[in-house]
Amino acid sequence: MKRSLARWALDIWYKDAFLGILLLPLAYIFSDIVRIRRYIYKCGLKKSHTMPVPVIVVGNITVGGTGKTPLVIWLANLLKNSGYKPGIISRGFGGHSEMWPLVVNETSDVMQVGDEPLMMARQTLLPVVVGPSRVDSAKKLLAEFDCDVVLSDDGLQHYKLNRDIEIAVVDGERRFGNGYCLPAGPLREPIERLGSVDFIVVNGEKYADHEFEMQLNGDVAVNIKTGEQKALQNFTGIDCHALAGIGNPDRFFKMLQSYGLACTTYSFPDHYLFKPGDIEFGDTKPVLMTEKDAVKCNRFANRQHWFVPVKADVEAVFGQKLLDLLMKKKHDR
Repeated sequence: MKRSLARWALDIWYKDAFLGILLLPLAYIFSDIVRIRRYIYKCGLKKSHTMPVPVIVVGNITVGGTGKTPLVIWLANLLKNSGYKPGIISRGFGGHSEMWPLVVNETSDVMQVGDEPLMMARQTLLPVVVGPSRVDSAKKLLAEFDCDVVLSDDGLQHYKLNRDIEIAVVDGERRFGNGYCLPAGPLREPIERLGSVDFIVVNGEKYADHEFEMQLNGDVAVNIKTGEQKALQNFTGIDCHALAGIGNPDRFFKMLQSYGLACTTYSFPDHYLFKPGDIEFGDTKPVLMTEKDAVKCNRFANRQHWFVPVKADVEAVFGQKLLDLLMKKKHDR
């Protein structure tokens, strides 16, 4: 049911369905509400909390996956290699706990902390804190770890946390769909919001000179059970299953197709909590999935199951411009 509703919404947002126009009155109300909400924080009518160290927010203005988490991992490594001591905060979607915020490490329970935070902790080996309140998470991060920069995975619309640098990630293929705000379109905020961010990073081909290009590359598959690695090209000529519970499953499937893989594909909602029956198909064909999905399947996966890790490749000029702006923000404090 959830899957069919998600597909229905995507059809409205990205295929210019007539129903989107019928929902426009609600979209106009929604866009006015988010404009007013941002104005209230900007004018100080509601309090934004400022941290003692710079905060970099990586988010988007659309619903669904745009590649924020791989970019956060790339940024974390950039900052670490440049002499900074970054820490990461995240909402922890898909996680369930009675006590927030939570510190995440490589051995944390994915059911508690969520899939993306666990993946970030494992890939960066940096402090990661999750919770519904970005302010509380940032405070806990700085209280328990020696960090001089806070990276917020998502949270562009979480105005309670003051930010020094804003980075918006845009899906280069789907862009902004029909250009309408929810529920008529995929926008969390009007497109004009991009005019106030510091950087726009496009996952795919950029459309304008002021945007920066990012490519997500994955050319190997890792066996979930054994850790064995194989080049994706080794799966060409073999019938495979491919599944994805991410914001844009088609992007993953197209990447596999670009390597010549012939896969029967299965899409699941973002942050979907997989069960054994979801990844078993009654045959011995290889099953390929994203790394984000693999962290939820490793308890019941077998040698048939592989994940494809992806890494962000971002224009070098973006990294330098970010470091220059960060240095300026530190001096201005």
